[in-house]
Amino acid sequence: MKTLEAKNHVPALRFDWLTGFYDRLIAATMPEKAFKTALLRQAGVRPSDRVLDFGTGTATLSILLAEQHPDADVTGVDVDKKVLTIARRKVAESHATVRLVRYNGNKLPFESRSFDRAVSSLVFHHLTRTQRKRALRELNRVLVPGGEIHVADWGKPANGFQRLLFYLVQLLDGFETTADSVRGILPELLYEAGFDNVEETGKYKTVFGTLRMWRAVK
Repeated sequence: MKTLEAKNHVPALRFDWLTGFYDRLIAATMPEKAFKTALLRQAGVRPSDRVLDFGTGTATLSILLAEQHPDADVTGVDVDKKVLTIARRKVAESHATVRLVRYNGNKLPFESRSFDRAVSSLVFHHLTRTQRKRALRELNRVLVPGGEIHVADWGKPANGFQRLLFYLVQLLDGFETTADSVRGILPELLYEAGFDNVEETGKYKTVFGTLRMWRAVK
């Protein structure tokens, strides 16, 4: 069985050597603080909640979460060794309480019903359809009954111009993995993975296309 780590995971900017530029690029071109703050607001994290940041990347979202909710138990997970090295440095510099874990892209290294909330930002468009389905099933497994997943990622373009802009993302991240973003099928895959009450909660028109946000309940 293939895993994300087995030579087929896509680094944050497709090429490993560009990983170090990721934070600066996102900060300069995206409404990052706005949509990540909105994502955490809709997650409704409570004191003592166990929260999983799926595809934590450089840990920007995990750190923001830990700073806003110091009583929550925050774990970030990613397959990319290089990006986790950057994440660990950022966590240390921020003094945030975040646990960072590397996994193989197949089975999340956590017991079933380990988390109350799962959040994810700009991750699923890096995955193939098969990887995306597997990841959503695993996220459903590790959430408690009634637990919620909150996702921000590229979605169906809001108009023709936004579709044209999204070609930049596809050229960088690959057409195979981003095709489902154009089709806007993540809600369908969430239902298929066992989630209910799937709803789109917001959208942002950006210089790279339409970023959409979703919420679903186990």
